[in-house]
Amino acid sequence: MLTWRGLLRVAGDPALAVLIGVGGSLAGVLYRPAGWAPFDAWACGLTWLTALPLAVRRPAPAAVLVTSCAAYAAYLSLGYVPSLNWWAMVVALVNVAAWRPSRIAVPAAALTVATLLYSGVVGRLPLLLSCMQALLIAPVAYLIGRAGRRAAERNVRLRVLARQLAEEQQAREQRAVMDERVRIARELHDVVAHHMSVISVQAGLAEYIFDSAPETARTAVGSIGTASREALSDLRRLLTVLRDDRDERDAGRTDAGHADVPRAMPELRNVGELAERIGMTGVTVTVETLGRPRQLAPGLELCAYRVVQEALTNVVKHAGPARAEVVVHYRPEELRITVRDDGGRGHPVLSATGTGHGLINMRERARVCGGTLSAGARPGGGYEVVLTLPLSSGA
Repeated sequence: MLTWRGLLRVAGDPALAVLIGVGGSLAGVLYRPAGWAPFDAWACGLTWLTALPLAVRRPAPAAVLVTSCAAYAAYLSLGYVPSLNWWAMVVALVNVAAWRPSRIAVPAAALTVATLLYSGVVGRLPLLLSCMQALLIAPVAYLIGRAGRRAAERNVRLRVLARQLAEEQQAREQRAVMDERVRIARELHDVVAHHMSVISVQAGLAEYIFDSAPETARTAVGSIGTASREALSDLRRLLTVLRDDRDERDAGRTDAGHADVPRAMPELRNVGELAERIGMTGVTVTVETLGRPRQLAPGLELCAYRVVQEALTNVVKHAGPARAEVVVHYRPEELRITVRDDGGRGHPVLSATGTGHGLINMRERARVCGGTLSAGARPGGGYEVVLTLPLSSGA
């Protein structure tokens, strides 16, 4: 199928210039009606002057058209029989209409119409037929060229759009990868920081009282085992999310009956267990629920639990033995969670401007869920973290 691009490429091929020159020369030699000047060297030269400029039509298509029209008009004015030379003008007009703006293409079309009209008059055609020839051939050539120009411009725009879409797709993929990396880092931080804090405190306690209070030390060691198993389960669940379905199916075939099933995502109803685990480190935690508890979306449940977990972990790390309070307030349109502590026994509390990742992660979780988080030192001592999450259907 010949496309516009292919048509224009053929129209500018030097071979076509030679073909028109040879055709015009043969027609002039073989076709000798009476009353016309014989086809001599001048006729042959003008024939080739009409056709050969097509070989260089790309740099200056308008100049090629003017040259072809002038050479053909000179050919006709010397009394030679009209030949196939007019094809050169038509091809040149197609090129001008395709590669030059309208302010150049329209005058070029008018020049072609005038030359074709002159050809019909000199060729002794009826006036009506001469006008029809000029007003039909030139406009058709012009329209073909403009259609090719529009197709070329459309192709350029499509290439630009395709490149932009590819760049946007790549940017979206990079953003998705970065967001996923941040999410994974946030999950790893919450899991590792919490469980390792509990393990570290319990290990220190067990070492300190190993000889004086073996039963308490044994309890601390049991707490270490529980925390480590939960940490491994959370990590296994996180790694499971990173696998694709094929990995999961392969793992199911090879490890069926041997791999541990990761525990479900933690929710607000697990805050009590979290408080008990934190209590083993010397921090007394009380949990109070206000309003009517209800099941939330999984993302909100995980966000709320992780914020409570991180806030209590910070109490363990920075306040030492202290009293902490968790208030979960279910409101009609929002969930408000407050975690506050009394600052411990003279131990300093980190300010909200610290450089740790915990506070950054909590605020990022709240932002992703459409909520807000505020944190800061309390006037009477201690620290307070307040999380607000929207519970409306829109959120």
